[in-house]
This record gives sequence, C-alpha cells and structure tokens, in this order.
Amino acid sequence: MTTKTFPHLMAPGRIGPMETTNRIVLPAMDMNVSEHGEIEQPEIDHYVARAEGGAGLIITGACAIAFPHGAASMKEPGLSDDKYIPGLKALADAVHAAGSKLCIQSTHHGKVARVDVANDRPVLAPNQPDYSYDMSALADSTREELGKMGAATAGKQTTYREMTTEDISWLIETWADAAERIAKAGADAIEIHAAHGYILGVFLNERDNKRTDEYGGSLANRARLACEVIKAVKERVGNSLAILVRVAGEEYGQEGGLTLEEAIGASKMFVQAGADAIHVTGWGRNPFDNFTDGPLPNKVGAYLENAAEVKKHVSVPVIAVGRMLPEVSEKALAAGQIDFAAMGRQLLADPELPNKIRDGKFDQVRPCINCYLCVAENFFDDTPFCAVNPALGNEALLPLKPASATKHVVVVGAGPAGLESARVLTERGHRVTVVDKSDRLGGTMWFSTMTTPDNERLLKWFKSEIKRLNIAVKLNTPATVETIRALNPDQVIVATGAVRPKPDFPGGDLPNVQTGDTLRAMMLGTATAEEAGAVLSTLGKLGRLSGVTKSPEFVRQFTKFWLPMGKDVVVIGGSLVGLELSEFLAERGRRVTLLHETQQLGLPLAMPRRWTAVKDATEHGVKIHRNVKITRITEKTVEWTEGEESFSAPASMVVYADGTTAAAPWRMSCGRRASPSTSWATPVR
Repeated sequence: MTTKTFPHLMAPGRIGPMETTNRIVLPAMDMNVSEHGEIEQPEIDHYVARAEGGAGLIITGACAIAFPHGAASMKEPGLSDDKYIPGLKALADAVHAAGSKLCIQSTHHGKVARVDVANDRPVLAPNQPDYSYDMSALADSTREELGKMGAATAGKQTTYREMTTEDISWLIETWADAAERIAKAGADAIEIHAAHGYILGVFLNERDNKRTDEYGGSLANRARLACEVIKAVKERVGNSLAILVRVAGEEYGQEGGLTLEEAIGASKMFVQAGADAIHVTGWGRNPFDNFTDGPLPNKVGAYLENAAEVKKHVSVPVIAVGRMLPEVSEKALAAGQIDFAAMGRQLLADPELPNKIRDGKFDQVRPCINCYLCVAENFFDDTPFCAVNPALGNEALLPLKPASATKHVVVVGAGPAGLESARVLTERGHRVTVVDKSDRLGGTMWFSTMTTPDNERLLKWFKSEIKRLNIAVKLNTPATVETIRALNPDQVIVATGAVRPKPDFPGGDLPNVQTGDTLRAMMLGTATAEEAGAVLSTLGKLGRLSGVTKSPEFVRQFTKFWLPMGKDVVVIGGSLVGLELSEFLAERGRRVTLLHETQQLGLPLAMPRRWTAVKDATEHGVKIHRNVKITRITEKTVEWTEGEESFSAPASMVVYADGTTAAAPWRMSCGRRASPSTSWATPVR
C-alpha cells in the first residue's frame, strides 16, 4: 500500500468572505436532472454525496440567469424567478449540513443556448458570426447519436441577434437579480462564467467579437461586459457572496481565440471589478474537433501552467482545473502556483476522494479513467453516467446493503468485471474466491493499458482493493469442473469476458494473422506455438519480458524503442480496440492500414474521445479505409474492395480486431452440489 500525504490540499482556504475546510473544489458539471428550472432531489443527492465526501467547495452545474431564455437545457436550474429560491435553499442547506460550502455557477449561454433555438428565439451574440465549424468528425457518430443531438434544438437552425445596448443593460441587471436570489437562498458564492463560448466569453475574445462600439476592439472593451456584470453583482450582494469568475486561460483550435496574455489582462480587470477568485479553465473552440483540448482536457494538469501565470498577476486566489490529480494538485499548491484545485471527473468517479486522502487512504481512491462517458451525455441533454461509479446520478444506491446471509462465491475471471464483482460481493459480506488461468490480475484490461494508459490507474486500484479486502485469488488456475468443485462454492459468477476468433476471410488462418486474443497472449508471454504461429520467436520475446516485469508502463515505454514485428501492419476492424491499437503501432514506427467494414470508427468510445482518437490515429499516419469488404489475406498482403474498386496493402502482420463472442459457456456444466440451498443460477442476494 502506498501512503501519500496532502497537507497543502487539505489545508483550510479562503475566497473573499468564504472559508473552506480544504482546497478541493468540485467544478461545475451539468447533471441535467432539474425540472423546468427547479432543483430536484437527485441533484441535491449528487452534490451532498460530494460534500459528505469531503470536498471543501461545491460548484453547481450551469444555472441560467434568465431561464428559460439563454439556457442550454430545460433540465438546468434557473435563477430568473423567486420561485427557484426554495430549491436553491434546500440545496444550500443540505450541502452545509454535509460540511461543505456551496457556489452557484451563473451563466447565459448566448450563441449555444439550445433552448432558445428549439423555441425559435434568436440567440444573443456580440454580432453575427463570420465562421462555421468543421463538423466532419460527425461522420463517426451514429444515426441514433445524431438524432439525440438534434433533439436538443428540435432539429432547428440557429439564428443570431446582435446585442443592442438595451440587451446589454438587461443582461447586466438580470445577472444582478440572479445573484441576489443566490444570496437569499443562503449559498456562499456565485461563479460568473466568462468562458466556454457563453455570452461573456464570446464578448471577451476577438474571434467572436467584431463589434466597433465600446464593447469591441481592445481587450479592455471586450472585457467591459464581464466587468460590468461583476460590478453589478458586487453592488447587489456586497460581501454576502464570494464572487468567482471563470475564464479560459487559453482558447484552442482557431485563430483569434483568447490568448494567455489576454486572459491575464482580463483577469486583472475582473479583480478590479470585484472578483474574489479567478477560476482558470480552457476552451477548445470547435467541440467536434478539439473538445478534449477544452473544456474537458485529456492531458493531466492541462491548464496548470496557465493558472500559475494568472496567479502571478492577480491578488486573489486562483483555482486550477483540468485533470488536476491529487498528487499534481498537492505539488502545485506546495509550490505556490495555485490556491485551489478543481477535480471534476475525479469526484464523479469517487465522491469520497477528499476524505480518503485526508485519512491516508490514497490507494483507495477510485480513479477516473478519462473515458468521457459522463460528459458525452451532455451532448444529448441527458444525465451523465460513469464507467467506474455506477452510483453517479443515482446516489440512493449507496451505501451497499449487507447480505442477508454470507455465502462463498467463486468468481471465474480476474478481469474488470470479475474484480468488481468480487469487490462488491465482499463489501456486502460474502466470502469470495477469484480464479483465473492467467498469471496476473486484469485480464483484457491489463492489455488495454498498452493503448490506454489511464486504465492502468484502475488496474492498480483493483489490485489495492483486492489486497485491502483480503479477497482470495487463485491465478494460473483454469476453471474446470474439478477446480470449481474443489472450492466448494455456494454460487459461481462467470466473468470470462469475450473471445475473438480468427476471421473467416480466405487466408484468415495464415500464420501472419493475429487476433486481439493471440496478440494479447504473446504480449503476456502466455501464447502457445499454435496461437503465435510464425511470429512466436519475435513477439514471444516481448511476451517473456512482460511476464517478468508485469508492468504495463514499462512495456508501454520499452516498445517505443523495441517492438519485434514487421513494419507493415494491417488492422481489420476499427472499433475501440482496432482504432487504439492502430495508433499504438503507428506511434511505434509501424506503417498501419486500418480497414473497417462500416462507416463509424471507434464505437463504443464516447463521442468526444472517439473523435479525438480518429484524429490522433490519422495524425500518426494510420491510413484509414471505411466501408470496405475484405477479399482475401495472403502471406504478404491484404486485399479488399471499396465499392467497385479493388485495393491491397502490404502486411507482414494482420491483426483481426473485429468480431467477439462470449467466452463463458452457454450454461454451467459443473452440476449442483448436494446441498439444497445451493444454486448456480439465482443471483447472489
């Protein structure tokens, strides 16, 4: 077990009139569970879980100051009427009772106000936009996904209204009214959103703002609207609320976006206007091209350097966001680079993160694996869910109920499904034995860490949990009738995942053809001569190496210098495995051709990550062919057709990454033990 301490992260903090118990902030992440602007109990439960988990400051998802006008969703909280105060107060009271402070994020979504579009209202903007986004990435979204995205705007086209001075006066007054309601509800802070393409953010950057009046041109003019909003809010609420302002330290993907130098200048003006803290984020200007640059970055500590630069020039606390892992945050706080660290997706994955690191239980923190499943739901105006935390959005699932009677459960398979089953069953009071024919925990997940390093954090967590809970594990143990009966279980859970057979194309049985399973076996050093075929003597060396180290990180780095396979590789199947494997091999100097039988690549990756994965593979030189029909595989080539045209590509190795079937038998063949209480079919209660 690793013991890490986080004294700076857990130290008390202050923002204006507000004191916090520590420096951990839950940043705004929309849950989309409100009803017509009213905060409902599931939303309260969500924030309370993070407050009880120890976060010092809870910031809500976006709340519309003029709801439903300027709203992105009918499921976001409203701030435009006194009728919303009781819901806000219930939330504030619950968060306070849980020991945290509450900040309400306030915004007008401007040109991305989907509710306005759906209701035939022109969206507010500084001026008519003179550009359009490259939306080619949508070629990798399914018809169902496109339909769900279109439903958020009722399938209507956006029209724009250039804001008049009357509109600007209305916006400022409306924002002050919203702040007053937040104060009346008993919240501790308001966050004014001036980033991510919302109304104040588009006034701030010169790419969107082409005005020639006092609200356009120079940085001071472009920041004027945000400053006037801050001043109006400050005059209205005084010191009853801390005022946070969210600004992009940098905008990505389009010339004319906000630069770091401009963000620093704007932040200084915001402080002069009355801001008590600056929350530094980032924005990828085209959500279909660089969403994973911002606002949800895939890089650890993505905006830390920008936040540190802003801090050098302002006299108020600075909050950094953007995959601020606990160890990264602690180091930054200790160095004086920032004052607070916002951890969004991490607190979705594990609400108890602050309490765990406070209590010296860092190894027990369930990690976010950066899969984007949560945020992808916002494209569909739906409630986020989490790949590693099934209670997200349904916090009533916890705590787990103790089992009515303790049973001995054998779990066959030490992959993620098997390990999670073992963990949950043990937490509920059952005795669990895990068996696996491999020599290590993780199953397919171990192999997936080669292409997806974030999965290694989850694997380490599972290993730590298995050790902490003292779960019996029998590796190098094939699950046979005899081995299972010898363990004398009450019930058996089969979690053996999927198998990937060789293709049935002509030449699919040639020795240069590998599947995900045989490739994994070679990497793990467990391949038989029949599985590995002609490449056993080369890749087998790598497999033996990984068998010695059992360190995914070591193998991942080592293969950048030495990877014993031919230069030309054809990957058949561009779903999750094939797409990421193609990039992995191309990054290591292989000439990769990716063949996919249908249009959409990267399924079932969440859309933002999928779009980035396709983009990254292309930039690494992977030659992608869609809608193909494989003709045959030879010892040196793969042949296929696209429509009426025929093609071929050289292939010293072919990896078939398509087609899976369940590895589990159709039904258990072990039979029953004599005890009448034993069942192989009923669920474990």
